[in-house]
Amino acid sequence: MTSGFQCAGCGEWNEIFIDTSAGGTQNYVEDCQTCCRPNVLHIAYNREGSEFFVTAELE
Repeated sequence: MTSGFQCAGCGEWNEIFIDTSAGGTQNYVEDCQTCCRPNVLHIAYNREGSEFFVTAELE
């Protein structure tokens, strides 16, 4: 499943692929595709809306 996040450093939008087999709650580091700063992504699955929510903060 594809989703995205806004870089916590430069504010640019980044598209990512979420591995749905890894569970409904995930945390991992993804570098911004524009400024290359590492973002810690917090991913949570919302069962009611059948969608993933992604938040980012700088590592």
